[in-house]
Amino acid sequence: MFSKAFTQALKNRGVHTNPLPIASPNLNGRCERNIKTIKLECLAKFVIFGKRHLDHLVEEFVDYYNHHRSHMERDRLPPILEIPDEVEKHSFEQVKVKSFVGGLVKSFERKVA
Repeated sequence: MFSKAFTQALKNRGVHTNPLPIASPNLNGRCERNIKTIKLECLAKFVIFGKRHLDHLVEEFVDYYNHHRSHMERDRLPPILEIPDEVEKHSFEQVKVKSFVGGLVKSFERKVA
């Protein structure tokens, strides 16, 4: 349960809270799985040097996860992008490698002419 002040602050920002019963992790499985993904795919691979560093890593990983990472449920497309009409083939010289999360993850994009 949240404190009354915290619940009121959320309500003031338009966030609706849905408190779960104590000791019932089966009711918030999606949240638990998301936290586990961040821990295993990102945080377990770094030595964290404080809250600012942790915030930076999580923010960068969430951006990568939602905008760049391929997802099996979306036919290897990022979850926020639309399915392209046609897929072009590119030579190696046309590919740009981008690093995310301190070089932990690499992404490949087409170079701009």
